[in-house]
Amino acid sequence: MKPLRLLLLASAILIAQHSFAKPTTPLVYEVNLNDRANDQFKVTLHVAGLTADNAIYQFASTAPGTYQIMDIGRYVRSFKAFDGKGRELKTKQIATNQWQFDQPQNVRTVQYSILETWDTPVNEHKPYNMCGTSIEKDHVLINGQGVFGFPGGMQASPIEVKLDYPVEWSVGTALEKNAKGYFTAANYDRLVDSPILLGRLTKATTTVAGAQIDVYTYSKTDKIKSDQLLTNMQSMLTAAGQFLKQLPVKRYTFLYHFEDQDWGAWEHSYSSEYVIREDEFSKKLADNMTSIAAHEFFHVVTPLNIHSEIIQQFNFVTPTPSEHLWLYEGVTEWASDAMQLRGQIMDLPTYLDELSQKIAYDKSLDTTYSLSKLGLTCYTDEGQRQYGNIYARGALVAGLLDIRLLELSNGKRGLREVINELATTYGPNQAFPEKEFFTIFTQKTYPEIADFFNRYIKATEPLPFSEYYGKLGITYTPSVPTGQKAPSMGMSAGLVDNKIVLTTLGDSLRKAGLQEKDEWIAYNGQPVSLETMPAIQNELKKQAVGDVYSLTVRRNGQEITVKSTVVEKETVKKYVFQVDPQATPAQVQLREIWQRNL
Repeated sequence: MKPLRLLLLASAILIAQHSFAKPTTPLVYEVNLNDRANDQFKVTLHVAGLTADNAIYQFASTAPGTYQIMDIGRYVRSFKAFDGKGRELKTKQIATNQWQFDQPQNVRTVQYSILETWDTPVNEHKPYNMCGTSIEKDHVLINGQGVFGFPGGMQASPIEVKLDYPVEWSVGTALEKNAKGYFTAANYDRLVDSPILLGRLTKATTTVAGAQIDVYTYSKTDKIKSDQLLTNMQSMLTAAGQFLKQLPVKRYTFLYHFEDQDWGAWEHSYSSEYVIREDEFSKKLADNMTSIAAHEFFHVVTPLNIHSEIIQQFNFVTPTPSEHLWLYEGVTEWASDAMQLRGQIMDLPTYLDELSQKIAYDKSLDTTYSLSKLGLTCYTDEGQRQYGNIYARGALVAGLLDIRLLELSNGKRGLREVINELATTYGPNQAFPEKEFFTIFTQKTYPEIADFFNRYIKATEPLPFSEYYGKLGITYTPSVPTGQKAPSMGMSAGLVDNKIVLTTLGDSLRKAGLQEKDEWIAYNGQPVSLETMPAIQNELKKQAVGDVYSLTVRRNGQEITVKSTVVEKETVKKYVFQVDPQATPAQVQLREIWQRNL
């Protein structure tokens, strides 16, 4: 997954017998947040009318859009069932995420305690913090799959949630309350699709294109306020409204959590949630939040309004991947930048620099790993190692697709227009057939698009940046000498699978025994990690030609330390896009069309 970005895919239904019925008897949960001892959520479920078909109580093995195994059952610390007279009934854990009722027909109350995910160590598959749960003295974060389970066959049942919490707290969520003061969800999927942030929060509200926008913020030391974030987001939200023509939701909620950790964001159908390290409020911080929010907000289109049947009928028991991850995340990432370019929030040089950075990221990973394969393997360890590329190569391919569509339509219809048409055709309650989407898209556009999909999404042919951007009068050069020299270690590194690995090596380091893909773990004896990298980078800036340094890497479990010398090297600028001053009138015209909403 891309650092700081995740999505929650659209509403889903468990693939199991009786799952597609629409029961009217609600599942009523109560969570006691006044008792926050031992980092545990105390949950009570009131239920009636269970049968043998509902004998298994299911906790989530994953959640839509996380593309990781979660196995929430690992966090359960007690689990009991009671009849109508308060007598305990026999239950048994039969799998990591499943408890069995011995007499389901007699069950009236289920009580369990479940640990928060943030502070609970596990051996593997730790949920990303923005997808997890936290319970603290002055605030609580709830992602539904981390607190709530459901009786088998009742995933589609309506849900009511009563939260008991300190009277001085505020609550931020996209969920609505009923007359009893309970939060309501149409089904388990909507509950998972609606994170809840409670505690000492600030709130700000505005209206954009007829939609109510709410911002709730928890800031550990009160450095960041909701109104500051919303003020900076206004232009992006306006640009989003223009890009989409009209917003497909009537209400949208941003939930911000600023504390000690920098994890990212998780997008949902009607809200998005951010877990970001707290810092002094600044224009740079606000702009960064707005850039991330642009990506999250576009998910009101995909996958909310354009999604596969696999996602609409999500299986919380056994994760089932979709080949069209390129659509959900790649197109969304492209759109988040394109709508800022077209809304004049981002200028053209900045947009082109974003392309360069994405190419660099793509080059740091396995370029033979197709976007289709990435979608289909996203739940595996192999797929996770490549996952971040869905935001790099996925967005790059979406940008090329936009140019190809504009070319074939003589500038009348690009990817934005096709996406908006698809959103109208399908919408939240109608899924497209998983195996037919490439054909559907091609039939809605041009026969040549089938070749594009085959070459750049299903396969991994080199992406035609020079050819396609040349149509816009923009040149692309893989490497441009700067004519300047600077101290160099003779290597570069990148982030792969949350590890810092060597991506290129000079001759001296190669002769010393290092290899590309070695994990870089120390520099001059100082540990190298995501946390220490800012300090390491400051040290690297102090290097002078002739300085001796040591590198320690890990390969196949073995540590290797080598010494080398800083050398002088001509610097080059990689993956350079530039506006061609010699562009033809036709190229300039298409570029002008490309830079605006049609």
